[in-house]
Amino acid sequence: MTTESNPYAVNPTDQNDARVTRVGRFLRKTSLDELPQLFNVLKGHMSFVGPRQEMPFIVDSYNEIHRERLKVLPGITGLWQLSGDRKNAIHENMDYDLFYIRNMSFSLDIAILIETLIFAFRGI
Repeated sequence: MTTESNPYAVNPTDQNDARVTRVGRFLRKTSLDELPQLFNVLKGHMSFVGPRQEMPFIVDSYNEIHRERLKVLPGITGLWQLSGDRKNAIHENMDYDLFYIRNMSFSLDIAILIETLIFAFRGI
C-alpha cells in the first residue's frame, strides 16, 4: 500500500485500487504477501487455518456473537478466503468464521489447506 493510504479503509475496492503499489499487486496476486505470516505461525501467534485477523477499529464494533471468533488463534487461511463472498469485507461474512469455530477438526483444516493451495496455484 502507498504511504498515503487511509489506515481505516477496510479493503481495496478492486484490483486496480490506486492505494496498491505495483510490487504489492504482484505479491497479492501470487499470495507471496502471506509468507511473513509463517513466522507468526512458528511463534505460536497464528494458526495455518482459522479466522483472519481484523482491524482493531472493526473489532471494537463486534457484538457478543462476533467476539466468538476472538477465542481461537487467527489463521493464514480459512473458509471465508475460499468462499465466493471474498468480494465482501471479512467482517461482513462472519458466518464463515463462526461455522469454522463450531466445526473445527483436523479433517476440515486439511480440506481448507488443500483448497487454499489449489487457489494459490491458480493465481486467484
